[in-house]
Amino acid sequence: MKIPKPIQRGSSWRITVTYHKQRYSCTRDTAKECEDWAAIKLLELKTGRANIENGIKPAFPFKQLCEKYYSERGSKLKSAHIIRNKLDNLERITGELVTKSIYDFHPNDIVRWRNKRVLEVQTSTALREFSMFSSIFSYAQKELFLIENNVWKTVVKPPKGKPRNQRVYPEDVELFLNRLKWDRNTRPTRVIHYVAWSILFALETAMRKGEILAMTRDDIMEGFVHLPITKNGESRNVPLSTEAKRLLSLIPEDQKIIVPVGEKSFRRTFYRVRSEVGLDHINFHDTRHEAITRMVKVRKLPVEILAKITGHKTIGILINTYYNPDAQDLVEMFNSSES
Repeated sequence: MKIPKPIQRGSSWRITVTYHKQRYSCTRDTAKECEDWAAIKLLELKTGRANIENGIKPAFPFKQLCEKYYSERGSKLKSAHIIRNKLDNLERITGELVTKSIYDFHPNDIVRWRNKRVLEVQTSTALREFSMFSSIFSYAQKELFLIENNVWKTVVKPPKGKPRNQRVYPEDVELFLNRLKWDRNTRPTRVIHYVAWSILFALETAMRKGEILAMTRDDIMEGFVHLPITKNGESRNVPLSTEAKRLLSLIPEDQKIIVPVGEKSFRRTFYRVRSEVGLDHINFHDTRHEAITRMVKVRKLPVEILAKITGHKTIGILINTYYNPDAQDLVEMFNSSES
């Protein structure tokens, strides 16, 4: 059956399919998402009708479940762009599982996928993908009532692997700033300037990229930034250093959004520039690691205060994952405690 063409309405797209004189419509952000929905919907309608008439439980391909999950749940999460990226590459990530019916999944299928995947990517990446697919099956179990048990939970997850200990050194920052063409002192006017500004601001505050992009003028208080919503679902206040205040002073006071750049544009620019300067090993999130390490080394902040600033509820995660002193740092702190 031919897929109809989506129609653009403002900033969104709408598509309508007809099956047995019944019309079904949806609205999505892009034309491709509309076409994907229509293809899956028609498949669902065709296979469902034929099988039900014959008393057979209809097949439900894994890809179809993933798209339904994204449409109804995943697209509303803060990590929507990450989920979308994974689903756009679902065939490459899952191989033959992409077309397998969710009713036919067995633990051995998942074990084979897990063992193969950890050879292709870092174990942390495989673990995140495993957790996402398990969440999708839980959605099918507890929200759609399609399956009785989540087969992913019967399989041992990939190991967590070692936490990242990547530092962001001053020379790395200079490479970024030079390529992003920003001098630290003028008002940011282009996307590349705001990416550079955000790198410096993150190193001063240990704020996440999403928190920086969501920051508004109303969030800026006297001496701190109030974050009303954070990753763990709670608000927190982030103290502003002298340098952080100076960076904020470069943003016009009548500008409501501090960093007026979309997440996709920001991510694309950062990835492109880091490749151009030969720093592919650095992620933006590494600025959070570096900032926390500096807060301990330079400001001598006790861990309980540090946890309030960073928003960590578990002290162990903060210490073992984000605080990354090198050997020389430890020597200097040890000796300074004796003086």
